[in-house]
Amino acid sequence: MGTDMLRLLGAHCHFRRTIPFPLRALLGRTEISLSLQTSSKRVARERAAGLYARTGQFFSKAKVMYEDASPEELRKLLALYKDIMRDTKRMIAIEEERVEAERTYEKARFYFEKMESLKQLQDFIKISNDGLDSLMAGFQKLHATATKDYLRNATEKTMLREQIANLSAIVVSIKNAGQETQAAFMPVQEETSVCPTPNKATPGPKKKTGPTITAMADQFIYRDKTKSPGIIRDTGKTISLFVEAFDDKPVDQITGGVAGEFRDMLFALPSTHGKHKNSLGIHDAILRAKEEELETLSGKTVKNHFSRLSALWGHLVQREIVARNPWAGWTYDVTQKIDRRDWTDRELAQLSTAQWTSTTTSLRSYVGLITIALYTGMRLGKLCNLRTQDIVTVNGIRCFHVRPHPEDNWSPKTVAGTRLIPIHSHLLQWGVLDLVQKGEHYLFPDLNPSARGRGTDFAQAFSKFKKRPGLPKTVTFHSFRHTVSTKLRNQSGNIRELWIDTLLGHEASHQSQGTTTYTSGIAVQNLQQVVEALEYPTFKIPLPPH
Repeated sequence: MGTDMLRLLGAHCHFRRTIPFPLRALLGRTEISLSLQTSSKRVARERAAGLYARTGQFFSKAKVMYEDASPEELRKLLALYKDIMRDTKRMIAIEEERVEAERTYEKARFYFEKMESLKQLQDFIKISNDGLDSLMAGFQKLHATATKDYLRNATEKTMLREQIANLSAIVVSIKNAGQETQAAFMPVQEETSVCPTPNKATPGPKKKTGPTITAMADQFIYRDKTKSPGIIRDTGKTISLFVEAFDDKPVDQITGGVAGEFRDMLFALPSTHGKHKNSLGIHDAILRAKEEELETLSGKTVKNHFSRLSALWGHLVQREIVARNPWAGWTYDVTQKIDRRDWTDRELAQLSTAQWTSTTTSLRSYVGLITIALYTGMRLGKLCNLRTQDIVTVNGIRCFHVRPHPEDNWSPKTVAGTRLIPIHSHLLQWGVLDLVQKGEHYLFPDLNPSARGRGTDFAQAFSKFKKRPGLPKTVTFHSFRHTVSTKLRNQSGNIRELWIDTLLGHEASHQSQGTTTYTSGIAVQNLQQVVEALEYPTFKIPLPPH
């Protein structure tokens, strides 16, 4: 899928895709252009990925039929294209209805929290039911669309219908809860309105929502002229992390449980989080750190975050805005941090003789992943998402092309992550091209996909596996990347630092025309020189047969 697939036109992102030349006469246009009805790049990418897949299926089918198609078959092809575009628009409209219904319900819920009379409750129920009815109607439309054979295969349709049924059940539960609340509320209102005597029990006052954490930080930290710029800056980073994880919570709702959950999240964050312009969101960063066994925040860093929040809560407790300080009294076990290091030749020899016994990942994929990692320095996430079409030839040199796959909802985390990696001569002799299986999308097709990404099962299996031969905790899958980096930077040959950074996908600390010129003959030859400097005399595992 090309990088020009999405264009922001006016307030909405538009999907654009060039129509193959043989089909332009049939469809009467040179490209597909459709508004995705959103300004959110994330939402637009999700919608565009689905449309890209559906139009791709149509193009593949149409190109096969077009040359020998009868007039009737051509009419059916054209009707099929129109159905795809119409149903796509309908699905986008349904999604927008769902989002709007959720917004309506959230407004109603907020209104419910502040109401004090039966009339206000009735208004709430009406607003809520209107939004939920709209949401339910959207689910029903989506359910009907899910039966279209050309939109999804049988498995996808079944999964979608199950999701819709679950969501519908939730809507019904919410409506029932609202009706039960109304039934319980009405007798009390009737009694108090007809016979308002002093002895009658009346509903207690609704709990008021207090000031939020950002408002309190602004009042007691950011505006305090006695605070140094460094304290203000660092507190702002901590508050931003908290708000990203839990939203801008009222301070009286931030309990010890919330503080503990935030502490766990901080200890799971990669140590480099926030140090790059294109850093992932906190939740995605945690998943990536776990999947790739990245080094995480130290106890000292987590303690600093808690100290900043504790200082803010000191003001709040003193002014009786909150009753207690949930950020105080925590311990920070600095010994839990494991310093990752390179693989030694002895450890690689141990790895070569260890027997892979996992049932979630094949021996062939295991051997392929660790071997390619040692000769490329690629991260596990990139390796697991390599597609068969990512093996390319540039100026006569076989390369892995690490690049975004919007249709698979995956992309490198930084601009520098998109790159060419020449394939080491050892990998070619070893049989890396045999990993390409006809009809398979991925280079490692048996890796199980999950919400946390492809390869999560393998990462967990590898972590357990390396303990059996007695390999230390300090070497992990990510240590392969460290090993490549160390070997290359210790080479005595004429290898420039910029070439190493380019090969490994690091953001270069200095600018150069060569930094981004990946496809020039000179650049690829230089990268090949870098790759060929890697040698592992003790690591020898043959590629298992199919």
